Amino acid sequence: MAKNVVPEAKEALNRFKMEAANEVGVNLKQGYNGDLTAKQAGSIGGQMVKKMIQSYENSMK
Repeated sequence: MAKNVVPEAKEALNRFKMEAANEVGVNLKQGYNGDLTAKQAGSIGGQMVKKMIQSYENSMK
């Protein structure tokens, strides 16, 4: 697992991940989620990247 440079960011990253999972319709639980399919996990990661790019683009305007 990657180390967070800013430990306080862990909670914010978890909230971001839960929000992204909710947006793509994946039921993400607190704690262990090893029972997710690769498709579900990928859709969460993809949504997170999409939102980060969107946020960056909006900041450029």
